[in-house]
Amino acid sequence: MFNRRGTLAALTGGLLTSLLTSGAQAQTVMPPIDPTEVLPLWPGDPPGSAGVTAVETLIDRTVAGGLRDRATTHTRKPTLTVFRPTAEANGAAVVLMPGGGYERVVSDKEGFETARWLADRGYTCFVLLYRLPGDGWGAGPDAPLQDAQRAVRLVRSQAAAMKFDPARVSIMGFSAGGHLAASLTTRFDAKVYDKVDAADDLSARPDLSALIYPVVSMVGGPVHGGSRKQLLGPSPTPEQIALYSPEQNVTDRVPPVFLLHAADDKTVPVANSLMMFTALKAKAIPAELHVFEEGGHGFGLRGIVGKPVAAWPSLFETFAKRHGV
Repeated sequence: MFNRRGTLAALTGGLLTSLLTSGAQAQTVMPPIDPTEVLPLWPGDPPGSAGVTAVETLIDRTVAGGLRDRATTHTRKPTLTVFRPTAEANGAAVVLMPGGGYERVVSDKEGFETARWLADRGYTCFVLLYRLPGDGWGAGPDAPLQDAQRAVRLVRSQAAAMKFDPARVSIMGFSAGGHLAASLTTRFDAKVYDKVDAADDLSARPDLSALIYPVVSMVGGPVHGGSRKQLLGPSPTPEQIALYSPEQNVTDRVPPVFLLHAADDKTVPVANSLMMFTALKAKAIPAELHVFEEGGHGFGLRGIVGKPVAAWPSLFETFAKRHGV
C-alpha cells in the first residue's frame, strides 16, 4: 500500500516536517548537509560573458523552523551539483532544472529535494544552476539552453567515472526550468555555442524528458507572462515566439516525455502541458500526461501532502523504467 506518511518523509531525505495527528504540533528535523561535489559547467567563463556585469547572489528565503528555501539570482558560474546514489545504483542519471520564472533558480524545493528522492532510488543526479536570460549574455535567450546542452554533454562525459550508462540520461524541469527542459528536448541539436572541449563531441539529446508543471508556450493566453518577459523582453516578434515555444518545435527525434500538471495551477495554466502533449502525439512521440485536480503551482515534493498528486514521483519512476532509463 502507498503509505503517505512514510513515503513523504522519504521524499526529501528527512527534510519534510513530520506529519502528526490533527491538532498536534509539528516536529521539525534538521536539514541535510549539501553535497560537496560540484562540477563547474564550463572550463572557463561561460560563452558570451563579455560585458556581463550582474553579480551572482544566493538568497536564503528559509522561514525559521521551516524547510530550507534558497534561490540564486544572476548566475555567473553555472554548476552541476552531484547527488550520488544512496541506494544500489541503477545505472541511470537525471539532470534536474529547477524553476524560478527565469529570474532566479530555486535550488532546494525543485532541485536538491527531488535529487535526494531519486538518489535514494539508485539514480545519479545532477542539479543544474543555469544562467538567466536577462543578464546580458551574448546568446540572449539561448544562454540557458547553452547551459542545458552543455550539462547533458558534461554528464555523459562523466558516465564511465561515475558508473552510469551514457545512454540512460534523463532530464527533469520544473516551471520555467520545465521550459528550459522542453527547449532542450526539442532543440538539443541546435548549434547555440562553439565547442570548448571533448565533452562537446557528445550528444545533448536526453534519453527521456520530464516536464513538471512546465512553462511551455510563449503564445499569448497560456503563456506565463513573467517567464516570457525575462526570456524575450516585453515585445517579442512572432518569429521569437515560435522559436521559443517548444510545442511548435517537436520533431520525430524527440525522446519520450513525461508531463505533470495540476488543473488548478493559477500561475502556469495547464494548457501548457496539454499543448505540449498534443504536439508530441501528433509526431507519435511516446508521452504520458498526468493532470491532477488540485496541487496549484510549484508543489515539488512539499505541497503534495494528502493530495492525489503525491503519487507523481512514483509515476515518473514507472514511466522512466518502462522506457529503459
